[in-house]
Amino acid sequence: MIPRYSRPEMTAIWAEENRFQVMLQVEILAMESMVKQGKVPKADLEEVKKKAAINVDEINEIEKVVKHDIIAFLSQIERKVGKAARHLHMGMTSSDVLDTALAVQMVQSAELIEKDLKNLKKALAELAKKHKTTIMAGRTHGVHAEPTTFGLKVAGWFAEIERDEERMKEARKIVAFGKISGAVGTYAHLDPNLEKFVLGKLNLQVEPVSTQIVPRDRHAQFLSTIALIGGTLERIALEIRHLQRTEVLEAEEPFSEGQRGSSAMPHKRNPVGCENICGLSRLLRSNSMAALENMALWHERDISHSSVERVILPDSLILLDYMVQRMTGIISGLQVYPEKMRANLDKTFLILASQRLMLQILQKSKGKYSREDAYKLVQGNAQKAWTEGNDFKKLILESKDIRAVLSEKEILDSFDPAYFVRHRDLVFKRLGL
Repeated sequence: MIPRYSRPEMTAIWAEENRFQVMLQVEILAMESMVKQGKVPKADLEEVKKKAAINVDEINEIEKVVKHDIIAFLSQIERKVGKAARHLHMGMTSSDVLDTALAVQMVQSAELIEKDLKNLKKALAELAKKHKTTIMAGRTHGVHAEPTTFGLKVAGWFAEIERDEERMKEARKIVAFGKISGAVGTYAHLDPNLEKFVLGKLNLQVEPVSTQIVPRDRHAQFLSTIALIGGTLERIALEIRHLQRTEVLEAEEPFSEGQRGSSAMPHKRNPVGCENICGLSRLLRSNSMAALENMALWHERDISHSSVERVILPDSLILLDYMVQRMTGIISGLQVYPEKMRANLDKTFLILASQRLMLQILQKSKGKYSREDAYKLVQGNAQKAWTEGNDFKKLILESKDIRAVLSEKEILDSFDPAYFVRHRDLVFKRLGL
């Protein structure tokens, strides 16, 4: 991933240095197991531990000749260690090392994402509680519906991020599987106890049935989870973008000192952070599709998945780490304008009370009006208010048909926005907020 969208901690997990270090750890642990089985002299193991060191540049130079990254890796270690390195990779195939090391990297990455999500969830919790009672217009189809609060809107984001946390935990468990079972997974030249020992030391599970590789449905689920989390971030970002539109302007992402919104127009304050997140989420979705394509391989294995994973795994995880961090910054610094929310609510002349009025008429008329009758009675006045700019409350109070059923107090009570959000405490309690 390009540096613009990369953070150091996640980038370090996917750096070649870390990848080869984990691969070396797998090889040394396998050798330790062979020492325990009496197959390898302990002195040779100590020699390897003492002298083995990764030199990425040298590995790359060797690979230019041998055209095989694992052979290049082993050759570089052997040059460094000497004869004792002959015990490395005994009975193993490349994927024993590659897939097991890859599982370690995915687990490391998932743990970092989980930490990121916790920070975002904390920021969302603070914002939701702060605006628990901030009345605003709820919208469906982009049109005013009934009143809600900004806190309830943010609480919905909080709940989804909480689900994403659980999804990532589950995905981490799904990919925490390695294999050291040989060329086609039959342990032909390996003791299964070696696999159990190595994977146990790495906090990985043994793949129950491996071929030459760990089955790629695990990786597909992992990348699908990443795409899902990206979808959550996009949903939040898109809503903030809508709220920041000039005609709405109920909330606005942070705009720092010295920041410029446009090279041409000095007045501009654009939601560039949220737009960035919406764009990058598309990459996460496309990468998850590539992971699904990787599931079907020839027989016990081909390498059509390998080149794809070298791109989609680091890119997706580096991107998601960046996106969650950026969204956390946006939420923490979000500018919220309660007065504008109320002003926008008032623009529709409180016709948002239409459903409550209809239900009141049905209840109080004692069968005089059908639902259809009550609907039409309220709708006629609502449409008149909407199209002609009349005061809906006044129209209702002046309606003889409605006044024959509802008292002035009952009508006025129907227009109280607090009625519509009276159960917000219940919702917050469910979330532990």
